[in-house]
Amino acid sequence: MELISSDKRNQLFERFAHDAFHLELRDDYSVPNEVGPFEDWLNGRESDDSFMAPWLQLMKRVTESGKTVRRVRVVTEPHSPYIQWEHATTNVNEEAGELIRWLPRHKLPAGLHFPVDGNDWWLFDDKLLAVGHFDDGGRVLGSEIIDAPEIVAECIRVRDLLWSIATPTNEYQL
Repeated sequence: MELISSDKRNQLFERFAHDAFHLELRDDYSVPNEVGPFEDWLNGRESDDSFMAPWLQLMKRVTESGKTVRRVRVVTEPHSPYIQWEHATTNVNEEAGELIRWLPRHKLPAGLHFPVDGNDWWLFDDKLLAVGHFDDGGRVLGSEIIDAPEIVAECIRVRDLLWSIATPTNEYQL
């Protein structure tokens, strides 16, 4: 399996035509550039969002051009500190144009099977997947690109189901 870097994956946002969708299934995405802001938030200090500037600029450019970027975050309740921080700071993603919904893990439909071994994924224009892979410590290893029609179709089905039952950020209470 060949993995591409997060930077290469982000280049896919420059090429998609209509819709990008991210399914998030992890309760912690702590990555090195988030450690300081997350610790500030945990300690009641105002956190600096500047580490997100490149992503937010990309999202703003993409969404202002008429494209849609959506996420469903499947989360465990009670929420991990990371998910609490993510919820508290989601406004900056939404201000950049992302549409984000939340779904408690215990409200998942019975028998739901997650494609691609239960990994997170980005789906671009219902044609291309960038499947996230992580090591045992939660560190991002990279993304696997998949365009197999049967796998993409299963991800479309899961996306449509979860989007329809997930709760928008402004209505989701921690």
